[in-house]
Amino acid sequence: MRKAGIETEERDLAKTPFTASEVDALIGKHDHVPFLNPRNELFRQQGFKGKPPSREETVKLIAREPNLLRRPLIVAGSKFVFGFDEDEYRALVGKK
Repeated sequence: MRKAGIETEERDLAKTPFTASEVDALIGKHDHVPFLNPRNELFRQQGFKGKPPSREETVKLIAREPNLLRRPLIVAGSKFVFGFDEDEYRALVGKK
């Protein structure tokens, strides 16, 4: 992101995890399922691929287990990009 000249604000979730209210605000009115990290051990153990948790449970789980949040997560207004995709990052903020 920095290489592309895109200003960012970063947060180390290991040091400063989201609270449940922050997770709730982050997800907002969006579908909560894309926020779940399918590579996370808890995700696999609980079989969330076939039967994802409710939105309410997702909020609690991500607040308790920050690695359950799919990352990197880039937020610009009400739009999101998950994962490493520089073209998507640029499109998100209107840079070519």
